[in-house]
Amino acid sequence: MQAKNRLPSSGNDSPTSPPSSPRSRSPRYRNRSFRSGRAPQTLGQRLSWIVLSVLLRRQGMFLFAPLLYIAGMLFYMGTVSFDVVPVIKRRNAPGSVYRSPQLYAKLRPEMDSDNSSSDAILNIWKNSYKGGEWRPCINKSSQVLPESNGYIYVEANGGLNQQRTSICNAVAVAGYLNATLIIPYFHYHSIWRDPSNFSEIYDEEFFIKSLENDVRIVREIPHYIMERFDYNLSNVYNFRIKAWSSIKYYSERVLPKLLEEKIIRISPFANRLSFDVPPAVQRLRCLANYQALRFFSPILTLGETLVARMKERSANNSGKYISVHLRFEEDMVAFSCCIYDGGGQEKLDMDAARERGWRGKFTKPGRVIHPGAIRLNGKCPLTPLEVGLMLRGMGFDRSTNIYLASGRIYDSERHMAPLLDMFPLLQTKETLASPDELSPFQNYSSRMAAIDYTVCLHSEVFVTTQGGNFPHFLLGHRRYLYGGHSRTIRPDKRKLAVIFDNPNIGWKSFKRQMLNMRSHSDSKGIELKRPNDSIYSVPCPDCMCRVNSTEDS
Repeated sequence: MQAKNRLPSSGNDSPTSPPSSPRSRSPRYRNRSFRSGRAPQTLGQRLSWIVLSVLLRRQGMFLFAPLLYIAGMLFYMGTVSFDVVPVIKRRNAPGSVYRSPQLYAKLRPEMDSDNSSSDAILNIWKNSYKGGEWRPCINKSSQVLPESNGYIYVEANGGLNQQRTSICNAVAVAGYLNATLIIPYFHYHSIWRDPSNFSEIYDEEFFIKSLENDVRIVREIPHYIMERFDYNLSNVYNFRIKAWSSIKYYSERVLPKLLEEKIIRISPFANRLSFDVPPAVQRLRCLANYQALRFFSPILTLGETLVARMKERSANNSGKYISVHLRFEEDMVAFSCCIYDGGGQEKLDMDAARERGWRGKFTKPGRVIHPGAIRLNGKCPLTPLEVGLMLRGMGFDRSTNIYLASGRIYDSERHMAPLLDMFPLLQTKETLASPDELSPFQNYSSRMAAIDYTVCLHSEVFVTTQGGNFPHFLLGHRRYLYGGHSRTIRPDKRKLAVIFDNPNIGWKSFKRQMLNMRSHSDSKGIELKRPNDSIYSVPCPDCMCRVNSTEDS
């Protein structure tokens, strides 16, 4: 009797036949058994046989694929002519190239025919004080000052407003350390080239008198002190203090040396005190900046005269005018490394200006400058044309009076022409004042900047086009005067770069985006100081109180 097979039968297999060997089921052995059969007879069959055999082997696959690729490439190269080589053009990112003149030419017809916003300057800040107004509230001390711990001598570097930072910080540090402050010395700077001292820019007597109950201030170091150092200031111990140092650093490191030496020198002193300091120290900063620092009488008188003349010329707009701080001087354009539309001559001028002012800083080995990226990042100074186009888009028409605060504009005849065409009532200190009135200040950049500062301070609208200390201080000073609101237009230059480089934009779309930018500036007019903000640009609430509030700083 035969044993029953548990496996299912298949085909004609006999129930008694044993299962096939695992080796015989392997493809490798199946191929071997296949080859042992009858070989193909025709040529076509033989070729098919060979190809199939190669494909069925792993080693053959790796050899066959590259051969096919090479054969295909050889075939393709034989069919292409190499007389013409395709050129791949790299497209510039939107906003990376200066094309504002082309945009101006396109938008000008519609811009000139648009009469929908002739009263923009009268209504620009109409809804600005929804959160309530602020008022100055800096109390002066009435206490008698204790005996001084010694003298502090600081050297203020930079331009007009960087020196102003040094002065205010020096007042704060001297008051905190109960020291006597010597009137700060102004460094001569190779860029500013102004040898003016403190008393030639600020009212020295008023400064000392305003702070007499808070900080002792003297004009010079007493002789008995200087005698100890052979009348040589370089022998006085000089502190090299890191930027933005805390007030704690001064009490722990500077005060012991002051008590020991009775005089210390700090040079340089700009930005050597943190913005985040105790209220008592902040109060001294507020007092120095907003009350004690007043321009020297001749500067102040001329500045106020120019304000009156601007208001006179703006009678059609109720005496309201716009002031624009334009930074398009040759050194500013050169330092930015941006490219405009001046071609080869512009490049020669900028290279020469960079070498004069910064001696190899921009030509160091390995330094790579990307002008397109700089423009996209909003770091390029706006041209006069771009400022005019922006303001027209914001609703200010040809009848608007503008005061331009600026140094000597690079290639001014060419660059100023479109701005004057858009705003024919534009004025500068040179057009408002006579040569005789300006002559005492003509060769002194800080004194000329002080005149511009005064006229900008009292304008209805201030427009800043580039960062720096000048607009930084004006923002705060205008907030201090105008109920906490800066009344300042601060354009988003990253957005502007893309808009000015858009050849497809129409006037209506351009104007809508400019009005949105203007509205955003209005919404940011009143701001409250955060820990790392500066009281020089954000005086609320350290130097100001809400209206109807009895709380004073």
